Amino acid sequence: MTLTNQERRRITARVPQDVQDTLEQAAELLGATLNQFVVQAALSEARRVIERDRVVHLSSVDAAFLLNLLEKPPAPNTRLRQAFQAYKKRTRERKRAA
Repeated sequence: MTLTNQERRRITARVPQDVQDTLEQAAELLGATLNQFVVQAALSEARRVIERDRVVHLSSVDAAFLLNLLEKPPAPNTRLRQAFQAYKKRTRERKRAA
């Protein structure tokens, strides 16, 4: 989708002169306007933050441990069996009440 089809919004940021100088220098090195550079950098960082929140990264050891648990789950202990029985009882009671 192009920007001509979207409503454009404005973002304003007040920064110290040295920060602006640094951003302008970086933008110039990339052949971009200051606005293009700031928007692209902010968008890139936003996507990285969102991805970090959505994806769980495991070490190879942790991944193998998790896969092993999924393939060969341990037998339910007493507390899990009791919780399941309590759940079944509540479910039956709700069905009768409905």
